[in-house]
Amino acid sequence: MNLHDPEMKTVYLKPGEIYIARDEPTVVTTVLGSCISVAMFNGRLNIGAICHGLLPKCRDKKACDGTCFEEFRYVECSMRHILSRFFSLGVHRSEIRVKLFGGSDMFELKSPASISVGKQNIETALKVIGDEGLTLVSSDVGGPLGRKIFFHTQTGEVLLKRQKEIK
Repeated sequence: MNLHDPEMKTVYLKPGEIYIARDEPTVVTTVLGSCISVAMFNGRLNIGAICHGLLPKCRDKKACDGTCFEEFRYVECSMRHILSRFFSLGVHRSEIRVKLFGGSDMFELKSPASISVGKQNIETALKVIGDEGLTLVSSDVGGPLGRKIFFHTQTGEVLLKRQKEIK
């Protein structure tokens, strides 16, 4: 992946956003803490997509039907929206390669029995991947450090940089 190609389109993905590209090579970059990014790629049609979900799932069951304005804040809704777009273009489940990043434990929990937002985000993403019968080809999740990722929509490649621990 050449991150310094002046001809390459670049996009910064903010929390609560998704980006889908077809036949337009783009490097999408984002910074993750407890949030999750799920990158999906189909080589046959040159489609790459990525989301930056803040929370695992929306409490309103109707939110994932495409009518909610905040749906991309949620990992489940973002993933289902991307899958819907892939399926509408004729991509089959078996052709989608998934990569998963983020879900750090950035905040101290109030109770030892609590599950961190990062862990909840990871669990939700893995559940959608499993429920949909998708192929997870790589992941870098959990732990105490944030991550910066660079996703190349034309190849599905991801470059990962772990953030330094702040003391």
